[in-house]
Amino acid sequence: MKYLVTGAAGFIGYHVAQRLLAAGHQVVGIDNLNDYYDVNLKLARLALIQSSDFTFIKCDLADREGIAQLFRNEGFDRVIHLGAQAGVRYSLENPLAYADANLIGHLNILEGCRHHQVGHLLYASSSSVYGLNRKLPFSTNDSVDHPVSLYAATKKANELMSHSYSHLYGIPTTGLRFFTVYGPWGRPDMALFKFTRAMLAGEKIDVYNNGQMRRDFTYIDDIAEAIFRLQDVIPQPDREWTVEEGNPASSSAPYRVYNIGNSQPVTLMAYIEALEKALGIKADKNMMPMQPGDVLETSADTAALFDAIDFKPQTGVESGVQRFVSWYREFYKV
Repeated sequence: MKYLVTGAAGFIGYHVAQRLLAAGHQVVGIDNLNDYYDVNLKLARLALIQSSDFTFIKCDLADREGIAQLFRNEGFDRVIHLGAQAGVRYSLENPLAYADANLIGHLNILEGCRHHQVGHLLYASSSSVYGLNRKLPFSTNDSVDHPVSLYAATKKANELMSHSYSHLYGIPTTGLRFFTVYGPWGRPDMALFKFTRAMLAGEKIDVYNNGQMRRDFTYIDDIAEAIFRLQDVIPQPDREWTVEEGNPASSSAPYRVYNIGNSQPVTLMAYIEALEKALGIKADKNMMPMQPGDVLETSADTAALFDAIDFKPQTGVESGVQRFVSWYREFYKV
Protein backbone atom coordinates (compact mmCIF):
# COMPACT_ATOMS: atom_id res chain seq x y z
CA MET A 1 0.00 0.00 0.00
CA LYS A 2 0.94 3.63 -0.27
CA TYR A 3 1.45 5.51 2.99
CA LEU A 4 1.91 9.12 3.96
CA VAL A 5 4.15 9.46 7.02
CA THR A 6 4.28 13.01 8.35
CA GLY A 7 7.30 14.02 10.41
CA ALA A 8 9.29 11.39 8.52
CA ALA A 9 12.62 13.02 9.45
CA GLY A 10 11.61 12.96 13.12
CA PHE A 11 12.41 10.38 15.77
CA ILE A 12 9.25 8.27 15.63
CA GLY A 13 8.45 9.09 12.01
CA TYR A 14 11.81 7.79 10.79
CA HIS A 15 11.42 4.48 12.65
CA VAL A 16 7.85 3.97 11.43
CA ALA A 17 8.78 4.75 7.81
CA GLN A 18 11.66 2.28 8.09
CA ARG A 19 9.28 -0.41 9.44
CA LEU A 20 6.76 0.15 6.62
CA LEU A 21 9.48 0.04 3.96
CA ALA A 22 10.86 -3.21 5.39
CA ALA A 23 7.38 -4.72 4.96
CA GLY A 24 7.32 -3.77 1.28
CA HIS A 25 5.05 -0.73 1.38
CA GLN A 26 5.50 2.51 -0.55
CA VAL A 27 6.09 5.54 1.67
CA VAL A 28 5.89 9.27 1.00
CA GLY A 29 7.48 11.14 3.89
CA ILE A 30 7.03 14.83 4.61
CA ASP A 31 8.78 17.10 7.08
CA ASN A 32 9.49 20.81 7.24
CA LEU A 33 13.02 20.18 8.59
CA ASN A 34 12.73 23.06 11.05
CA ASP A 35 15.56 23.98 13.40
CA TYR A 36 13.81 23.11 16.69
CA TYR A 37 16.78 20.76 17.00
CA ASP A 38 19.81 19.85 14.86
CA VAL A 39 18.69 19.53 11.23
CA ASN A 40 21.73 17.35 10.49
CA LEU A 41 20.27 14.62 12.70
CA LYS A 42 17.03 14.76 10.69
CA LEU A 43 18.93 14.58 7.40
CA ALA A 44 20.96 11.62 8.68
CA ARG A 45 17.75 9.75 9.49
CA LEU A 46 16.36 10.46 6.02
CA ALA A 47 19.56 9.26 4.37
CA LEU A 48 19.05 5.83 5.95
CA ILE A 49 15.62 5.30 4.41
CA GLN A 50 16.29 6.53 0.89
CA SER A 51 15.08 3.88 -1.56
CA SER A 52 12.97 3.44 -4.67
CA ASP A 53 9.95 2.95 -2.39
CA PHE A 54 10.53 6.13 -0.38
CA THR A 55 9.87 9.66 -1.55
CA PHE A 56 10.68 12.66 0.61
CA ILE A 57 8.86 15.96 0.15
CA LYS A 58 9.77 19.01 2.21
CA CYS A 59 6.45 20.49 3.30
CA ASP A 60 5.04 22.33 6.29
CA LEU A 61 1.89 20.91 7.89
CA ALA A 62 0.46 24.42 8.24
CA ASP A 63 0.73 25.00 4.46
CA ARG A 64 -2.91 24.43 3.52
CA GLU A 65 -2.44 24.44 -0.23
CA GLY A 66 0.80 22.43 -0.04
CA ILE A 67 -0.89 19.65 1.96
CA ALA A 68 -3.97 19.72 -0.30
CA GLN A 69 -1.74 19.41 -3.37
CA LEU A 70 0.15 16.53 -1.77
CA PHE A 71 -3.06 14.55 -1.26
CA ARG A 72 -4.27 15.37 -4.79
CA ASN A 73 -1.02 14.22 -6.36
CA GLU A 74 -0.27 11.07 -4.38
CA GLY A 75 -3.45 9.09 -3.65
CA PHE A 76 -2.62 7.60 -0.24
CA ASP A 77 -4.17 4.39 1.05
CA ARG A 78 -3.34 5.23 4.66
CA VAL A 79 -1.86 8.12 6.62
CA ILE A 80 0.33 7.94 9.73
CA HIS A 81 0.45 11.48 11.05
CA LEU A 82 3.40 11.87 13.42
CA GLY A 83 4.56 15.36 12.50
CA ALA A 84 4.01 17.98 15.21
CA GLN A 85 5.71 20.61 17.29
CA ALA A 86 6.89 18.48 20.20
CA GLY A 87 8.02 19.33 23.71
CA VAL A 88 6.21 20.41 26.85
CA ARG A 89 8.67 23.09 28.01
CA TYR A 90 9.05 24.74 24.60
CA SER A 91 5.27 25.26 24.51
CA LEU A 92 5.73 27.76 27.34
CA GLU A 93 8.21 29.73 25.24
CA ASN A 94 6.69 29.57 21.76
CA PRO A 95 2.98 28.71 21.99
CA LEU A 96 2.13 29.92 18.48
CA ALA A 97 4.36 27.23 16.95
CA TYR A 98 2.00 24.66 18.52
CA ALA A 99 -1.08 26.34 17.07
CA ASP A 100 0.45 26.26 13.58
CA ALA A 101 1.82 22.71 13.56
CA ASN A 102 -0.50 20.87 15.92
CA LEU A 103 -3.87 22.53 15.31
CA ILE A 104 -3.80 23.96 11.79
CA GLY A 105 -1.49 21.17 10.64
CA HIS A 106 -3.76 18.45 12.04
CA LEU A 107 -6.80 20.04 10.42
CA ASN A 108 -5.03 20.13 7.05
CA ILE A 109 -4.29 16.39 7.35
CA LEU A 110 -7.91 15.67 8.29
CA GLU A 111 -9.10 17.62 5.27
CA GLY A 112 -6.75 15.68 3.00
CA CYS A 113 -8.11 12.39 4.36
CA ARG A 114 -11.68 13.62 3.97
CA HIS A 115 -11.38 14.63 0.33
CA HIS A 116 -9.32 11.67 -0.84
CA GLN A 117 -10.96 8.62 0.78
CA VAL A 118 -8.00 7.62 2.94
CA GLY A 119 -8.67 4.19 4.45
CA HIS A 120 -7.20 4.83 7.90
CA LEU A 121 -5.64 7.81 9.68
CA LEU A 122 -3.38 7.09 12.64
CA TYR A 123 -2.09 10.15 14.49
CA ALA A 124 0.20 10.97 17.40
CA SER A 125 -1.38 11.97 20.66
CA SER A 126 0.51 11.95 23.96
CA SER A 127 0.43 10.70 27.54
CA SER A 128 0.57 14.39 28.48
CA VAL A 129 -3.20 14.62 27.81
CA TYR A 130 -3.73 12.96 31.22
CA GLY A 131 -2.60 16.22 32.85
CA LEU A 132 -3.81 16.48 36.45
CA ASN A 133 -4.98 12.85 36.56
CA ARG A 134 -3.67 11.07 39.65
CA LYS A 135 -5.28 7.65 39.18
CA LEU A 136 -2.67 5.16 37.96
CA PRO A 137 -2.17 3.53 35.58
CA PHE A 138 -3.58 6.04 33.10
CA SER A 139 -6.46 4.45 31.24
CA THR A 140 -8.16 5.50 28.02
CA ASN A 141 -11.36 5.20 30.11
CA ASP A 142 -10.21 8.24 32.11
CA SER A 143 -11.24 11.84 31.59
CA VAL A 144 -8.49 13.94 30.00
CA ASP A 145 -10.01 17.39 30.38
CA HIS A 146 -7.33 19.02 32.56
CA PRO A 147 -4.03 19.35 30.64
CA VAL A 148 -1.16 21.24 32.30
CA SER A 149 0.63 22.46 29.16
CA LEU A 150 -0.41 23.93 25.84
CA TYR A 151 1.32 21.02 24.11
CA ALA A 152 -0.97 18.60 25.95
CA ALA A 153 -4.00 20.75 25.13
CA THR A 154 -3.18 20.62 21.40
CA LYS A 155 -2.93 16.81 21.56
CA LYS A 156 -6.30 16.58 23.29
CA ALA A 157 -7.64 18.91 20.60
CA ASN A 158 -6.29 16.55 17.92
CA GLU A 159 -8.36 13.73 19.42
CA LEU A 160 -11.48 15.89 19.46
CA MET A 161 -10.95 17.09 15.89
CA SER A 162 -10.40 13.53 14.72
CA HIS A 163 -13.59 12.34 16.39
CA SER A 164 -15.61 15.02 14.64
CA TYR A 165 -14.24 13.97 11.25
CA SER A 166 -14.84 10.30 12.02
CA HIS A 167 -18.43 11.14 12.96
CA LEU A 168 -19.17 13.51 10.08
CA TYR A 169 -17.33 11.83 7.22
CA GLY A 170 -16.81 8.22 8.35
CA ILE A 171 -12.99 8.54 8.32
CA PRO A 172 -11.47 5.77 10.48
CA THR A 173 -9.11 7.48 12.93
CA THR A 174 -6.83 6.02 15.61
CA GLY A 175 -5.15 8.21 18.23
CA LEU A 176 -1.84 7.04 19.71
CA ARG A 177 -1.02 8.24 23.22
CA PHE A 178 2.74 7.79 23.42
CA PHE A 179 4.49 7.46 26.80
CA THR A 180 8.03 8.97 27.01
CA VAL A 181 9.61 7.46 23.91
CA TYR A 182 13.40 6.96 23.90
CA GLY A 183 16.06 5.06 21.98
CA PRO A 184 18.53 5.34 19.08
CA TRP A 185 18.05 8.39 16.82
CA GLY A 186 16.15 10.10 19.65
CA ARG A 187 15.47 13.81 20.06
CA PRO A 188 18.24 16.04 21.48
CA ASP A 189 15.71 17.97 23.61
CA MET A 190 14.78 14.87 25.63
CA ALA A 191 16.36 13.86 28.94
CA LEU A 192 18.33 10.81 27.81
CA PHE A 193 20.02 12.69 24.97
CA LYS A 194 20.76 15.76 27.12
CA PHE A 195 22.09 13.66 30.01
CA THR A 196 24.34 11.60 27.72
CA ARG A 197 25.81 14.66 26.04
CA ALA A 198 26.44 16.44 29.34
CA MET A 199 27.95 13.42 31.10
CA LEU A 200 30.36 12.72 28.23
CA ALA A 201 31.40 16.38 28.32
CA GLY A 202 32.01 16.26 32.08
CA GLU A 203 29.13 18.64 32.77
CA LYS A 204 26.37 18.56 35.39
CA ILE A 205 22.92 17.26 34.49
CA ASP A 206 19.76 19.08 35.58
CA VAL A 207 17.52 16.69 37.54
CA TYR A 208 14.03 18.14 37.97
CA ASN A 209 11.89 17.75 41.09
CA ASN A 210 15.03 16.38 42.79
CA GLY A 211 14.61 13.19 40.79
CA GLN A 212 11.27 12.42 42.46
CA MET A 213 9.39 11.59 39.28
CA ARG A 214 8.38 8.33 37.66
CA ARG A 215 8.02 7.83 33.93
CA ASP A 216 6.73 5.05 31.73
CA PHE A 217 9.78 5.04 29.43
CA THR A 218 8.90 3.29 26.16
CA TYR A 219 11.52 2.02 23.72
CA ILE A 220 11.25 3.23 20.14
CA ASP A 221 11.20 -0.21 18.45
CA ASP A 222 8.18 -1.15 20.59
CA ILE A 223 6.43 2.05 19.51
CA ALA A 224 7.10 1.37 15.82
CA GLU A 225 5.91 -2.23 16.12
CA ALA A 226 2.68 -1.19 17.85
CA ILE A 227 1.95 1.42 15.16
CA PHE A 228 2.74 -1.07 12.40
CA ARG A 229 0.25 -3.56 13.84
CA LEU A 230 -2.42 -0.95 14.59
CA GLN A 231 -2.49 0.36 11.02
CA ASP A 232 -4.28 -2.90 10.07
CA VAL A 233 -6.79 -2.54 12.93
CA ILE A 234 -9.25 -0.20 11.25
CA PRO A 235 -11.82 1.21 13.70
CA GLN A 236 -15.44 0.24 13.13
CA PRO A 237 -18.46 2.17 14.42
CA ASP A 238 -19.96 0.75 17.60
CA ARG A 239 -23.70 1.20 17.05
CA GLU A 240 -24.44 0.35 20.70
CA TRP A 241 -22.06 3.00 22.05
CA THR A 242 -23.45 5.96 24.01
CA VAL A 243 -21.76 8.93 25.65
CA GLU A 244 -23.35 8.01 28.99
CA GLU A 245 -22.26 4.36 29.06
CA GLY A 246 -19.47 4.06 26.51
CA ASN A 247 -15.68 4.10 26.72
CA PRO A 248 -14.27 7.58 25.89
CA ALA A 249 -11.67 5.87 23.67
CA SER A 250 -14.38 4.41 21.45
CA SER A 251 -17.45 5.82 19.72
CA SER A 252 -20.45 5.27 17.50
CA ALA A 253 -18.05 6.68 14.87
CA PRO A 254 -15.04 4.75 13.48
CA TYR A 255 -12.77 6.23 16.15
CA ARG A 256 -10.33 4.70 18.67
CA VAL A 257 -7.62 5.88 21.05
CA TYR A 258 -4.88 3.67 22.52
CA ASN A 259 -2.13 4.06 25.09
CA ILE A 260 1.28 2.92 23.84
CA GLY A 261 3.52 2.60 26.87
CA ASN A 262 5.79 0.12 28.61
CA SER A 263 3.52 -0.17 31.69
CA GLN A 264 6.57 -0.44 33.97
CA PRO A 265 7.27 3.10 35.23
CA VAL A 266 10.69 3.73 36.76
CA THR A 267 12.01 6.63 38.78
CA LEU A 268 14.07 9.30 37.09
CA MET A 269 16.96 8.35 39.37
CA ALA A 270 16.80 4.69 38.22
CA TYR A 271 16.82 5.92 34.62
CA ILE A 272 19.95 7.96 35.36
CA GLU A 273 21.53 4.93 37.06
CA ALA A 274 20.92 2.86 33.89
CA LEU A 275 22.65 5.59 31.90
CA GLU A 276 25.59 5.75 34.35
CA LYS A 277 26.02 2.00 33.95
CA ALA A 278 25.85 2.16 30.14
CA LEU A 279 28.35 5.05 29.94
CA GLY A 280 30.60 3.95 32.77
CA ILE A 281 30.40 7.51 34.13
CA LYS A 282 28.93 8.79 37.40
CA ALA A 283 26.58 11.72 36.80
CA ASP A 284 27.21 15.04 38.54
CA LYS A 285 23.65 16.05 39.39
CA ASN A 286 22.22 19.53 39.70
CA MET A 287 18.99 19.04 41.66
CA MET A 288 16.23 21.32 40.40
CA PRO A 289 12.61 22.09 41.36
CA MET A 290 9.60 20.78 39.45
CA GLN A 291 9.17 22.53 36.11
CA PRO A 292 5.90 24.13 34.93
CA GLY A 293 3.95 21.75 32.69
CA ASP A 294 5.56 18.60 34.11
CA VAL A 295 3.62 15.78 35.76
CA LEU A 296 4.87 13.67 38.68
CA GLU A 297 4.19 10.20 37.28
CA THR A 298 3.02 8.44 34.15
CA SER A 299 1.95 4.84 33.73
CA ALA A 300 0.09 3.29 30.81
CA ASP A 301 -2.80 0.85 30.98
CA THR A 302 -2.25 -1.04 27.71
CA ALA A 303 -4.92 -3.76 28.07
CA ALA A 304 -6.90 -2.39 25.12
CA LEU A 305 -3.77 -2.22 22.97
CA PHE A 306 -2.90 -5.84 23.74
CA ASP A 307 -6.47 -6.94 22.97
CA ALA A 308 -6.28 -5.18 19.61
CA ILE A 309 -2.85 -6.31 18.37
CA ASP A 310 -1.63 -9.08 20.72
CA PHE A 311 1.43 -6.97 21.51
CA LYS A 312 2.56 -4.54 24.18
CA PRO A 313 5.88 -2.74 24.70
CA GLN A 314 8.21 -4.72 26.97
CA THR A 315 11.79 -3.53 26.42
CA GLY A 316 13.35 -2.77 29.81
CA VAL A 317 15.11 0.49 30.58
CA GLU A 318 18.58 -1.01 31.11
CA SER A 319 18.52 -2.69 27.70
CA GLY A 320 16.97 0.30 25.94
CA VAL A 321 19.38 2.85 27.44
CA GLN A 322 22.37 0.64 26.55
CA ARG A 323 21.20 0.53 22.92
CA PHE A 324 20.82 4.30 22.87
CA VAL A 325 24.32 4.81 24.27
CA SER A 326 25.79 2.42 21.68
CA TRP A 327 24.09 4.39 18.91
CA TYR A 328 25.14 7.77 20.38
CA ARG A 329 28.80 6.78 20.67
CA GLU A 330 28.84 5.47 17.11
CA PHE A 331 26.96 8.41 15.59
CA TYR A 332 28.95 11.13 17.37
CA LYS A 333 32.24 9.19 17.46
CA VAL A 334 32.67 9.57 21.23
